[in-house]
Amino acid sequence: MRTAVPASAWATGGWLALVVAYAVLSTLWIGRDPGWYAHLSRPSFQPPDLVFGVIWPLNFLALFVVGVWFSRSVSDATAWRANVVLGASVVAALAWSWLFYVPHRLPAAALCLVGAAVLTWVLVGLVAQSVPWAGVVLLPYAGWLSIAAALSVQYARLN
Repeated sequence: MRTAVPASAWATGGWLALVVAYAVLSTLWIGRDPGWYAHLSRPSFQPPDLVFGVIWPLNFLALFVVGVWFSRSVSDATAWRANVVLGASVVAALAWSWLFYVPHRLPAAALCLVGAAVLTWVLVGLVAQSVPWAGVVLLPYAGWLSIAAALSVQYARLN
């Protein structure tokens, strides 16, 4: 006899699929045209490249951990609302990656990343309402995405 998969398992799977897709796809276009990126004027507050290599895996780990706990701890409707917000944020962040690295449309890319950052703060609030510690775990990710958005705006302004 087959049993139905609980909605919370689907919500957890959806969250985790979004995080894995985000992690994999976000690196797809980086390095495609390294000469172009190397010649850009950089904002004065840009951290060293090493910082990006350390921060992003930690951000993906935080998203992964929060997704597992949060999706299993809240109502199915709340879990799916969070999935929709996360999904929209991921789409905006991936749009930034493509716009920035492929057609080099820096103003459009900056707009996408600002949108992703705003959606991420909405996600933090949504998660924190139900699972406060999970909202706190997402704060560094939201902060980092906000810094990245500010950097992207400055890249668009300088270049």
